[in-house]
Amino acid sequence: MPERKKLLLRLDPAVYEAVARWAADDLRSINAQIEYGLRLALKQAGREPRRPGARDSGEKESGGESAGEEHPRADR
Repeated sequence: MPERKKLLLRLDPAVYEAVARWAADDLRSINAQIEYGLRLALKQAGREPRRPGARDSGEKESGGESAGEEHPRADR
């Protein structure tokens, strides 16, 4: 698995507190919750990350879903 990228993120204290409450409600770390929120935003914007090695065939990453997320079924 490729090494995960590290990044310094500065947040408004009120945003941090809201994310911290959301993370606690979802039983995730704050870091995992931020990544989850970013993935939701990317999906909504039609900019989901590609899997490493994926070609331009429209193949996209299924994404690091965490417990509690709904998974789309391929047979629908």
